[in-house]
Amino acid sequence: MVQITDSQKKYWQKNLNLTAVLLAIWFVVTFVVGYFARSLNFNFFGWPFSFWVGSQGALVIYVAIIAYYAHSMNKLDQEHGVAEAQE
Repeated sequence: MVQITDSQKKYWQKNLNLTAVLLAIWFVVTFVVGYFARSLNFNFFGWPFSFWVGSQGALVIYVAIIAYYAHSMNKLDQEHGVAEAQE
């Protein structure tokens, strides 16, 4: 049986915490903001906010979530000595 070290446990816990936070943000952007977007009547960059969220806003947030996750995981990999070798 493989023994898991404390460093591996900390790495996994940080990974799970990061994933949970980012999934919560994804859920809010996808379902909560999308559901209430019609009642948010104000202009955002010259367009109604509901239209902007539906057509572009959510996609921008999704790309930001992916970029943040990749950056954070690269940092976490380096902290725990499991980063991929750079050629």
